[in-house]
Amino acid sequence: MLKQQSLPLSPSPPNPTRPPHSSLLHALGELEFRKAFLLLSYAGGECLENVTTAEYIRSLKDLPMATFEKTVWEAVGQKCVNRESDRRLYVDWDSGKSHVYHCYVSSDGNLRFKGPILQSMRTHLQKCLGDENVLLVKFDDDRSVRNVRTSAEEANALYGKFGKEGICVGLRLYRFFVFKDGGKEEKKKDPTTSSVKCYFVRIESYCSVDESASYVLSNKTMFEARSLFMHVHTLPSLDKYMARFSLILSKTLKLDIDLATVSVKTIQDEYCKVKSIDENGNIVYDNGKPRILTDGTGFISEDLALLCPNNVSKGTSVENKYIQEIRNLVELEDMSKAMIEAKLNTHQLPLLIQCRLFHMGSAMKGTLLVNRKLPPRTIQVRPSMIKVETDSSLPNIQTINSMEVVTTSNKPNRAYLSRQLITLLSYGGVPNEFFMGILRSNLEDADLVYTKKRAALRASINHGEMDEYNAAGMILCGIPLDETFLQYRLSILAKAERKRLRGGKLYVPDCFYLMGTVDPTGSLKKNQVCIIHENGQITGDVLVYRNPGLHFGDIHVMHARSVEGLESFVGHSKYAIFFPCVGPRSVADEIAGGDFDGDMYWVSKHPELLQYFRKSDPWIERSSVRLDSNVRKPSAFSAEELEEELFRLYLETRFQPSSTMGVAADSCVALMDRLLTLRNDCSKENEKEHVKENILKLIDIYYVALDAPKKGGRKIQVPKDLAVEMFPHYMEKDRSFTSTSILGLIYDEVSRWQTKDISMKEIRKLSCFDIEVPSSCMQKWETLYEEYRKDMTNALKDNSRANDEAAEVIRIYKEKLYGAANMEDSPKNIRDIYNEALAVYHVTYNYAIQTNSVSKCSFAWTVAGSALTSLYTIKQNEKALNSALSVLREIFGS
Repeated sequence: MLKQQSLPLSPSPPNPTRPPHSSLLHALGELEFRKAFLLLSYAGGECLENVTTAEYIRSLKDLPMATFEKTVWEAVGQKCVNRESDRRLYVDWDSGKSHVYHCYVSSDGNLRFKGPILQSMRTHLQKCLGDENVLLVKFDDDRSVRNVRTSAEEANALYGKFGKEGICVGLRLYRFFVFKDGGKEEKKKDPTTSSVKCYFVRIESYCSVDESASYVLSNKTMFEARSLFMHVHTLPSLDKYMARFSLILSKTLKLDIDLATVSVKTIQDEYCKVKSIDENGNIVYDNGKPRILTDGTGFISEDLALLCPNNVSKGTSVENKYIQEIRNLVELEDMSKAMIEAKLNTHQLPLLIQCRLFHMGSAMKGTLLVNRKLPPRTIQVRPSMIKVETDSSLPNIQTINSMEVVTTSNKPNRAYLSRQLITLLSYGGVPNEFFMGILRSNLEDADLVYTKKRAALRASINHGEMDEYNAAGMILCGIPLDETFLQYRLSILAKAERKRLRGGKLYVPDCFYLMGTVDPTGSLKKNQVCIIHENGQITGDVLVYRNPGLHFGDIHVMHARSVEGLESFVGHSKYAIFFPCVGPRSVADEIAGGDFDGDMYWVSKHPELLQYFRKSDPWIERSSVRLDSNVRKPSAFSAEELEEELFRLYLETRFQPSSTMGVAADSCVALMDRLLTLRNDCSKENEKEHVKENILKLIDIYYVALDAPKKGGRKIQVPKDLAVEMFPHYMEKDRSFTSTSILGLIYDEVSRWQTKDISMKEIRKLSCFDIEVPSSCMQKWETLYEEYRKDMTNALKDNSRANDEAAEVIRIYKEKLYGAANMEDSPKNIRDIYNEALAVYHVTYNYAIQTNSVSKCSFAWTVAGSALTSLYTIKQNEKALNSALSVLREIFGS
């Protein structure tokens, strides 16, 4: 097994003296890193000396990456790994995609490497250090005791040495650097693994290939390495230290701006005030700190906003063809206003930019509102946006300056209700009949997927991640909805739609989500908002809410009005909700403790919701997070102590995750269910008041736990007398009761709705594909399809990794078909592609007919779908039109 290597270790800069190592490791160090890592990956858990020699490694040094991979797989991988899904088969290794390197550490200290895995996203950390210098490390639970979670103390005993000593990859040493808990979103991707991601970075290297290469962390201590990104040591607690430092792991798009040429100014936050004798008003304080109206939002000048794509979401963007041209113009000092206006006609500025700004050791987080009144190359931030301050005692220390875009204010998709939102609307007076009517309409739409192309296309786009949008591609090319496999896929999509409805995700028209900010004109009054949508500013009453609001008062009734002076700030930019900059408390804070650092707000103009809903008093924080007086500041630790404590914090987060938010939220849902069922029972007023009081206590705990790490407060727990043991049946927990609340009614109604069974439907081929295929193609894919079935069977054996492994198998066979990751990049002749795709189709359908299993048809469409849909269009004498997925989602999807 691969065991941890030994290198001289210290929190100080590395000793330049090369330690003695085997000739095999030196040979490994002569390889390009991704080649060396791939070899280690293909060795599986075997000791490298048992699978190869130094001479053999050196003989591979100059091979192209694709040839290297094939050679090493055949010589090493097939013997040591033997699972096709573990193969890193990429045709275009130099596509510019990020290379992600995984290291799995077992409880007995053995290491197993996997990668490089090519992905389209890079974190700020990867962009600054380089992919090969970042290692994603996963520590296993102790498998010696089955079904028992490893405690934090046990984990420290098992893995503490890796925090002290680091991890060796050949002659490279990686040390613990940062971790981040991805929370629910990360858990959704893979419920079987931890949501906490841990990253080590390369600190030392004795590889000859690294000797002449410059590296930003060379000869730096861990303190200096982290200070490159931000002066995080200035924070008051370890919890806050890591919560803020993990900003470097955000999925972002780097804005091509040289911050040395940008004026980054700090402007004052606007404070909450109450009326006083003079006109200025008195500032309102909470726990000695002034309340803020502008929490998390600043400004950016128009010329800089022009450089940002206007459709960024979670750090990715459909590249706007005008961006580079605009950038070139901005770089000219004599750029005229007329030139800017000309470009504004072809490129819509994003109204709001959610970003991470790293500047001179400080770290800023929030939104920037485009401000046409600012001088060029100007960014204005507020103190509430500054999460880490510059340490003025370190004037000469090197820093990495960058503006990283997370999301822009985009055109909203269709909006759906949630369980929490339905509960609060119901409590506010919206009758059950309204929700049941909406539900039946949604269910009828779901049933139309079998017969109506628009409904089928909407469902296939909404759930496109389930099949990489294959069903959508089939529909768009004109394949009839009654095609055997398409009917099968549509039945799966219909089930997914019903599952969504069962969970309360109901589509309601006249509702949408918008990013929030503050009115820069100061025109809006306390209960007013300004909303800029597709056709300009909206007027009239609206409901406003923010996830994950649980409090009765988290839905506000507000009046949307037009603000004339707003255009002088934002021009014709769109899609945001502006809140008033007046009053004793920020409206955003009243809505589940929100702010303006990128929070999305649900807005509804639905007339019936406005007619029925009656607002409640907003949430008031009854117990705030206070910094534990016994907590040591990071600056009080020695270098060795700090590294040990930070790694211990990771192990606690990974192996002993807090259940406070989950318990509080689940208990709150159960009690709210009880409150709704008691609502019209006048004989149980005392019980209603008791239930409501417990709900308010749970909400306080939930909101405090939500922000506790960022505020550096004490860990909190849900008291036993507040934790619920029995739950409504729609929550699908072990101990449950049958609920008669609106959520129970919705769940039961969807469960009664019958799903179409097409499992026994006759499997037929499309007549236009009844074409003679070269026998060589048929023979090739008969062999490959047999191999595929074995590979997929192996991939699905490990339930914890089944989805990833299955996707990897599909990717490999797509590359075998196209000679590239997809058809568009294929170097093959199009006629050859069509012949092979038809072979895939016939081989697959023949097997499906033979076994009478329509699900077996999936191989043809998941692997050869692009070619088959293209060929189908040609056979129908139709012309194909390219369309961006974002446009389809905007028109047809959610």
